[in-house]
Amino acid sequence: MIIGVPREVKDHESRVGLVPHGVTALLESGHQVIVQTRAGHLSSITDEEYVEAGARIVPTAADVWNQADIVSKVKEPQASEYGFFREGLTLFTYLHLAPLPELTQKLVDTKVTGIAYETIQEKDGSLPLLTPMSEVAGRMSVQIGAQYLEAPNGGRGVLLGGIPGVAPANVVVLGGGIVGHNAAKMAFGLGANVTIIDRNLNRLRELDDIYNGGVITLASNLWTIRESLRLADLVIGAVLIPGASAPRLVRRDMLPLMKRGAVIVDVAIDQGGCCETSHATTHTDPVYYVDNVLHYCVSNMPAAVPHTSTYGLNNATLPYLLQLANKGVGKAIAENPALALGVNTYKGHVTYPGVAESQNIPCTDLQSLL
Repeated sequence: MIIGVPREVKDHESRVGLVPHGVTALLESGHQVIVQTRAGHLSSITDEEYVEAGARIVPTAADVWNQADIVSKVKEPQASEYGFFREGLTLFTYLHLAPLPELTQKLVDTKVTGIAYETIQEKDGSLPLLTPMSEVAGRMSVQIGAQYLEAPNGGRGVLLGGIPGVAPANVVVLGGGIVGHNAAKMAFGLGANVTIIDRNLNRLRELDDIYNGGVITLASNLWTIRESLRLADLVIGAVLIPGASAPRLVRRDMLPLMKRGAVIVDVAIDQGGCCETSHATTHTDPVYYVDNVLHYCVSNMPAAVPHTSTYGLNNATLPYLLQLANKGVGKAIAENPALALGVNTYKGHVTYPGVAESQNIPCTDLQSLL
């Protein structure tokens, strides 16, 4: 097969869909790899490194999209890329289709096979291709929150860890999964008062054991969230329903109760956000205020640390990409249930229930199409 790697075009998206060691692995399996020139530049990977690994460098995105059987990307296609869609193409990337009906329709109309990193799910319930970026985003969320809590950046002027004689900041983490745990780890390590809210009591027990009671764990409900927000300096939105829109846990009427200059970092914005007042922002224009509460809702946070993010992502994606290339897309998804769960669109149909439900459109059973 021919695997194509275009340069990302989303605002400040500096990651790349394949690294040189992945190119070598694909070539050793008998495939070809074409890479758009400077695709890895912002991840500190040169064209020369790709050539040394065995890739062929091409000048334009059209060269990649038009020749490739499988396009390996990082972020969902942008409007400028829709014209490259065609029947027979397989797109392997983060799609986050639930809040993107236009992209969903384009994939369906052109009969592109859209395999979403974020919905590939193993038997144990883990999301292996979402995990590395969730780790990055969770850790970054606290760094970013600490930065925006500084007065010159528009925040309350609070030092996350406090000092002797002055209380540390109160950090509320909504969700105790990979993002939430990594956010809590960073905030706890910096000396903040950390509260984790989750609806899974067993997960709260695990977190209580991990931190030996050093963080507060609370069962999720409307009252708990409202009261926690009153005291919060920094709120991390870290909830996820795989493939579906995030639940809106922070309601509009809760914001006036929060402190002036408090910060919300909504990591769930890829799936629509967990705050009613959240809307996606970019690295170019990352923040806005509602009721004097600063919102940071950048939908591709890990792109700010592209070298770490790219290599972490490729460590996870490459085994699945090799399966798709070696077996062929149809056989690979028929034989691997985890990979089948990644298929969001196939042969002109939406095949992932979470996407269909979020957009109120029909869902077709994938197995009936194979």
